[in-house]
Amino acid sequence: MKRQKRDKTSRAFVKGYQAGVSGRSKDSCPFAEIVSRHTWLSGWREGRTDQWEGYTGVSGIHKIANL
Repeated sequence: MKRQKRDKTSRAFVKGYQAGVSGRSKDSCPFAEIVSRHTWLSGWREGRTDQWEGYTGVSGIHKIANL
């Protein structure tokens, strides 16, 4: 059975979150389209917040699974 692709905004948010948690700069956003870029940056901000609060490694797995 085929798996449905997630929409672009959802993928952009998850990629931004992963970039934020890993400590990458927000200048590394790969999107040029305004909506996707905004969504990526929202994910990046949430990822950075989680990194600062210590949700990295095993303690942050539950957050990635729910995105």
